[in-house]
Amino acid sequence: MADPPEPLPSEPDVDDVTRAVLIASRLLVAVSVRSLATVQDRVTLPQFRLLKALSAQGGAKLVSLAERLGVNPSTATRMVDRLIAAGLAERGVNPGNRRETVLRLTEGGRTLVADVSAARRREITSIVQRLAPEQRTALVDALTAFTEAGGERPMPGDDGEPYPLGWSDTAIPLH
Repeated sequence: MADPPEPLPSEPDVDDVTRAVLIASRLLVAVSVRSLATVQDRVTLPQFRLLKALSAQGGAKLVSLAERLGVNPSTATRMVDRLIAAGLAERGVNPGNRRETVLRLTEGGRTLVADVSAARRREITSIVQRLAPEQRTALVDALTAFTEAGGERPMPGDDGEPYPLGWSDTAIPLH
């Protein structure tokens, strides 16, 4: 008599997938926090978000930065003032409209962003290298589908990150 067929593995339900994503997001947040630990005496997480936004844009007006980060312009002004005092950002004249002020990273700001981003990339690379090739393929497929379902769209950048630490340019202000 033939062996009975192997039962098909049950597909995970929405709760199982949600739980797995929440656990993975906890790991990714921990990686981000560890990458910022070396500069935590110089910048806060919100300030780093602003630096990443400036890095991605190359320069921006304060109002557009505030909108992108989902904060009040007055909050963005205080953050920028602290970053300027720390030598990480600077105000300059917009060459296209000399009446406008544009914010840019200084060399120190670019170095800080690059160092933190490199640390995060190294740690994530270390984790991914522990996966078997077929797991990597499945992870790319799953994460691509997940980000598409969430409406996140890729944006060109030097480190391949869509937006600074995942905040999109369509964030709803929290005030």
